[in-house]
Amino acid sequence: MKDNDINSIKDLINRSLDKAERHWRKGGYKLVAESRNGMESFSKNAMDSAPSRIPGYDLIMDGETIVDEFIAIVVDMRGSTKHLLNADKSTSLDGIQRVFYETSAILPAIEKTINLYNGGVTEYLGDGVLGFFKRDDNDPNKAIYNAHDAAKDCLNTTLNLVNEALETRYGLSPLVIGVGMALSKALISLSGIDGVKHPKAYGECVFRATKLSGGQNIVLVDERLKNAWPTKKGGVLTFMKSEIGKGGVTGFKIIKK
Repeated sequence: MKDNDINSIKDLINRSLDKAERHWRKGGYKLVAESRNGMESFSKNAMDSAPSRIPGYDLIMDGETIVDEFIAIVVDMRGSTKHLLNADKSTSLDGIQRVFYETSAILPAIEKTINLYNGGVTEYLGDGVLGFFKRDDNDPNKAIYNAHDAAKDCLNTTLNLVNEALETRYGLSPLVIGVGMALSKALISLSGIDGVKHPKAYGECVFRATKLSGGQNIVLVDERLKNAWPTKKGGVLTFMKSEIGKGGVTGFKIIKK
């Protein structure tokens, strides 16, 4: 990650925490997120398309069915329930305030990191994010490299920046995250009721990446992604089978030789 990217993520983390603190001071219940897709600009009577954060598909038309190949990435904050029920003894924050600040810092920072590598985050999943990298037929390996680089930076640089900010501001212990990635075709369509439809990607990659995001500061990939990984003479990466996968999904940890 370049220095200017690191600085932009630092700035994002601090702005996100400043905003979270303002919300909390105003009562905590006034947690109105900024509109991510400008949905207020659309007619409430009808919607025949919607903007999308799915890479390669900026606008999804109602009734349109798209099938393409993606790498799904799920980044999940581990132990948030424990944080909610047991506030850190070294801080004056109660459980819900602590988790609110933690997620306010980590989720936008992870999204920003994925964006830097041409990925897109489509959903915040409570204490995690779901993102995608589109596999291009003309250069299918590029999405794999981008996903790998994004996952590494999420786990190392970005997590360290978030933990530094949380420790400096509130004396909190370091967050732990799990990263799961999987490869498959996915179906893209608009879902929801008239007037408030949202682009959604459905595919086995989402299921598998979710099941592989339960590690402790590690990246796990599914077997399909492992088998699709580019090979070259003198390559420095190898894979080790992991027991962390759930629901019958086998995960592999990326090892640097």
